[in-house]
Amino acid sequence: MTNPANSTNSITVLQLHIPTPSGKNPIFPVMLRGEDGITLVDTGMIGQFAELQSSLEQEGVQLSDIKRVIITHQDIDHIGNLGALLDAIPDLEIWAHAAEIPYITGEKPLIKFTPERRAMLSAPVLALADQLLMQLPEVNISRTLADGDMLPLPNGCQVIHTPGHTPGHICLYFPEQQFLLAADELRVVDDELVGPAPPATPDMPEALRSLKKLTGLTIQKVLCYHGGEFTTAPEQRIAELAEDAE
Repeated sequence: MTNPANSTNSITVLQLHIPTPSGKNPIFPVMLRGEDGITLVDTGMIGQFAELQSSLEQEGVQLSDIKRVIITHQDIDHIGNLGALLDAIPDLEIWAHAAEIPYITGEKPLIKFTPERRAMLSAPVLALADQLLMQLPEVNISRTLADGDMLPLPNGCQVIHTPGHTPGHICLYFPEQQFLLAADELRVVDDELVGPAPPATPDMPEALRSLKKLTGLTIQKVLCYHGGEFTTAPEQRIAELAEDAE
């Protein structure tokens, strides 16, 4: 489902749900409307394609309207529906940071599933992970993104490279809307803005250093893939997190 309160002129926040033992965990892909079509930022978890399609249709968007997907990073809850999207839209453009490309294309194993990290997983979790990974498609990247890129998207969009959670993790900043799409660099937990999740962040020191790159931006709203929106003095809170990380 989508939350109408999370829609602005060209930015619409979608809400999908990942089943967990404690209930359904919401995640928040984003849809950007542009003159050349729809840009989707992240795609949800494998198996959520029907829910993603339904969320888009609620916004009056058909799959054929989607021009491109921007991948903030390689995690399977972000790239999970790439295969289904590519089946439906063969000429779909895929944009990602250079450091993520070898993982997304399959040249390297996903960083959360290296042999070392696989050894830490329980047998049931590992079996589920392998089942999901087998469904990931072969992907060709249409555009390589870099830190500081200004993308030709509605109202302007700046790429901010925030490595640590993954090597090529990016945030997207929309200066006209004063809106930061933080992906997994930030989370909202118990109504508070916090940093990335340590168990899911292979290089936590680097991820904490990356917080400094988000300071100094004019921000009225932060969207976290896990936790949703945060609007309570976000600039101040990000500065506090960056200072605590030093």
